[in-house]
Amino acid sequence: MFEMANNFKDIRAYRVSWILWFTDLFTVFPLLQIWSWRTTKGIRLDYLGDRKRIEHDIRHGAFFMTNHRDIIMDAAWLSYLLSIRYHIRPYMGVGNNLFAKKWIEVVMRFLRCFVVKRNGGAHAQLENAKQLSAYIRYLREHGKSIWLAQREGRAKDSNDLTQASVLHMLTMDEGMNGLKDERDLFENVKSLNICPVSITYEFDPCDYLKAAEMQLKRDDPKWRKSKKDDVLSMHTGIRGQKGHVVYRLTPSINPEIDALLTAHPELREANTHDQLQSVCDIIDRHIHQGYEIFERGTDFDAYIEGQLKKINIPNKDEQFLREKLYEMYSNPVKNHQIAVESS
Repeated sequence: MFEMANNFKDIRAYRVSWILWFTDLFTVFPLLQIWSWRTTKGIRLDYLGDRKRIEHDIRHGAFFMTNHRDIIMDAAWLSYLLSIRYHIRPYMGVGNNLFAKKWIEVVMRFLRCFVVKRNGGAHAQLENAKQLSAYIRYLREHGKSIWLAQREGRAKDSNDLTQASVLHMLTMDEGMNGLKDERDLFENVKSLNICPVSITYEFDPCDYLKAAEMQLKRDDPKWRKSKKDDVLSMHTGIRGQKGHVVYRLTPSINPEIDALLTAHPELREANTHDQLQSVCDIIDRHIHQGYEIFERGTDFDAYIEGQLKKINIPNKDEQFLREKLYEMYSNPVKNHQIAVESS
C-alpha cells in the first residue's frame, strides 16, 4: 500500500489525522461558520429524491460531482456541511493553477485537497490524467469520498454541463502499474459511485468578473486569465455577498446507468464519445433538477446595474456585459425547467 501511495507523492492530499482534527476544530470550521454569517443569508444542505438512499450512498463512500460557482467556497462549504451532518470529509480536487505560492499548496494539501495538474504539453497532460485517475481509484478502493467539479474551470455563463473529458480522465483503463482494467467504461463509472450535487447561489459575487472575462475573450480570443486574476476571483468569491446558498444532494447515478443500458444495450458497443456523453447527460439532469430557483423581484435589475458599474475594462461594451450578467442567472432556470419536464 505504501508503494502505491508513494506513486502519488506529488499530487496526493497529506494524511496527518491529528492536524486535520486540530485544523477542523479550531481553525477551518469556525472560519467557515463566521464567513457564512458574514457573506450569506444561510447555507442549506438539502436533498433531491429519497434521502435514505442518498445517505446509504454516502455511508459507502461517494464521489460528489458538482457544478462550479466559486473557486474555493464550493468545496469548502460542502466539506463543512458533510462533516457536520455525516462526519465525513471528502478528498477534494484543486487545480494547481490556484497555487500562486508554495505555502498555499502545502496548506491545501493538509486540508485534504489533492492536486489536479493543468499545465504541460499534450503528452504531459495525458500522463497527469493517468496518474490522477489512478489516485482517485486508489482513494475509492479504500472507501474514501471525493469531491470534483463537473468541468475544468467554472461555467462563466452558468450553463453547467459536465465535460466528457473529466469523465474520460476518471475512467482511464490503465493504472499506475500499467495493467489494463478489463471493466468497460460503464462499470468503471459505477465503481466511482457518482452522486451529483447542485450548488445554487442566490447571488454570485464573481458575476461581474466573469462577464468581464467573457468580453475580454470575445475581443481577443488569445486572452488568458493571469494568476493575479485567479487571486482576485478567489478573494471576491470568499468575501462577496451571496444571499441564500443551497447544496442539494442527489442519489448515486448507478441505477440510472443500469436502466439506460437495459433500454439501450447497444451503448455497450458504442464509441467512447457516445458512452461518455450518455453518462454526462445523466449527471447534468441530476444537477439541473436540483437547482434552487430564487424569485427575482424588481430590485434585481438594480443589482445587475450595480454589478455592471464594477466592471473596468478597455472598450467596455455595456450592452454585451448586461446580457451576459442576466444570462448567468437565467440559464440555471432554463436548464431546471428542461430537466424537470424531461424527468
